[in-house]
Amino acid sequence: MTIRQTKNENALTVALEGRLDTTTAPELEATLQSSIEGVTDLTFDLEKLDYISSAGLRVLLSAQKAMNRQGSMKVLHANEIILEIFEITGFTDILTIE
Repeated sequence: MTIRQTKNENALTVALEGRLDTTTAPELEATLQSSIEGVTDLTFDLEKLDYISSAGLRVLLSAQKAMNRQGSMKVLHANEIILEIFEITGFTDILTIE
C-alpha cells in the first residue's frame, strides 16, 4: 500500500493506494499517530484503495475517535466495493463519506 500525505496548515489529506489489510494497517496507524497532532481537518482519499479489511476499518475508527476530540474527518472517493464494506459494517453511520 502507498500512503501519500498532503498537509496544509491544520488540514491533512491522506491518500491511500492498494490494499489496507492486516499487513498494511500498522503502517497507516503509525503514520497517523505521528501526523495528526494539531490537525483539525482530516481527509482520507480512497480513490485508489482496492480493498479494506477489518484491520483497516479499525484504523479508520481509531482516527475518527481522535478527530472527534480535535476536529473533523471525512472519507472521499470510496469505490463501490469499499462503500459496500462500509455499509455492511455500519461505518456509513460512523464516518462522513462524500
